[in-house]
Amino acid sequence: MDHEREFRQQLASKVSGSCMGAWLLAPELLRLGAWELLRGWTGQGDRDVEPRIALQLIHETALCAGRIRGKNSLAHQGLAAAGGMGRLVSDEQVHRLLDGHSLEQAQELLIQLGHQRHLCGHYRGQIVAVDPHRILSASKRIMVKKKKTSDGPSKKMLQTFFSACAHTGQPIMATMGSTGVSTTQATKRLLAGTAQIIKDKALLVADKEHYTHELLSAANQHGRFELLVPALQTSRLKTLMRTLTYKRLWAGFAIAETPFCFTGSDTPYRLIAQRTGEAAGAYEYTAFVTTSGADATELITRNYDRRWSIENFFNFENKMGLNRASTLNLNIRYGKLALDMMGQAATYGLRSKLKGPYQTWNAEHLGREVLAWADGDIRVKDDTIVVTFYGACDHLDRSHYTNLPGILQAENIDPRIPWLYNFKLDFRFK
Repeated sequence: MDHEREFRQQLASKVSGSCMGAWLLAPELLRLGAWELLRGWTGQGDRDVEPRIALQLIHETALCAGRIRGKNSLAHQGLAAAGGMGRLVSDEQVHRLLDGHSLEQAQELLIQLGHQRHLCGHYRGQIVAVDPHRILSASKRIMVKKKKTSDGPSKKMLQTFFSACAHTGQPIMATMGSTGVSTTQATKRLLAGTAQIIKDKALLVADKEHYTHELLSAANQHGRFELLVPALQTSRLKTLMRTLTYKRLWAGFAIAETPFCFTGSDTPYRLIAQRTGEAAGAYEYTAFVTTSGADATELITRNYDRRWSIENFFNFENKMGLNRASTLNLNIRYGKLALDMMGQAATYGLRSKLKGPYQTWNAEHLGREVLAWADGDIRVKDDTIVVTFYGACDHLDRSHYTNLPGILQAENIDPRIPWLYNFKLDFRFK
């Protein structure tokens, strides 16, 4: 096959140049079982090009680079070879691959990726944060417009919805829809996918957009998921909060609890109100509604604060395809989202192996300083591809990469890399 022949010709000629750090993602992709997932999604085999096109998109995501395929100078300098090819594929090839798969197939890929991440220990604890993430679009389509912020103008956008582990901040499941899809509708689909990954009982923490009777009722009927959400400050609720008897927990903070039903419904929920301030005339009130039976103080003073982990994920990883939407073709967008999440998962594994202070680098910084690292070369020794990095590499813990085949074997992982035609991979530092 042409791509295999070109790849082997590159290796025979030796490669030296840019994006050498992208090879650091290979062991993380192996640990995730990424190649098996890509073969299943594309329906192709080890020597076919389609899974390698998907792998190139994963590398682009990790580099936080848009339209990297247009930079022909990169074609023979490391990035293509990291995906088992001799050159980068075209935009047209990428479009055909993504458009040839349905959104249902992408959803299944996301669920399978979630299973793999769960096995790799990316999720801990029993709190899951859910939140929408809206991406402004320049599409010429006629569509419903939505506000990205409550005080901003309505605009065209692609809506994405995420669930994330509130302890590690890592995404569990994602879904998307046009601007005509309500938050409640999309969140119910999101929870159905999340439930296929997180099998244990979990508390969902959300924002005011999720304060609907329909969503609370769905969580109530779900069995494994409980929901904690702040209530909208309606006149009815404000009056109710002022009449409650509060228990003072510490200076300026007190809580109260009462059964609560939505207007027109007789289904009871727990309403937990918090009162801040010391002077009676200057009290401020906030209320939460929940389907959980857990301790009220624990719910609102500790568990709910973990919701911000998903906001940190959006801010930290925004450049990994979460900040742009070139098309609203949902087959293409879903496929790209699934591959973006696979790239994000691989960089999370890589980041955990960086030395302490470097683990706080955001996705863009990691892509620029580590994955696009240029001082290196690639050569073959027997059945092993050896990537050599030159110069200072203070951010890397070399013990994770020196004698990589032995490290992988100790983890019961086959060190032969299928997208590199069963070559093993090792690293040298000079």
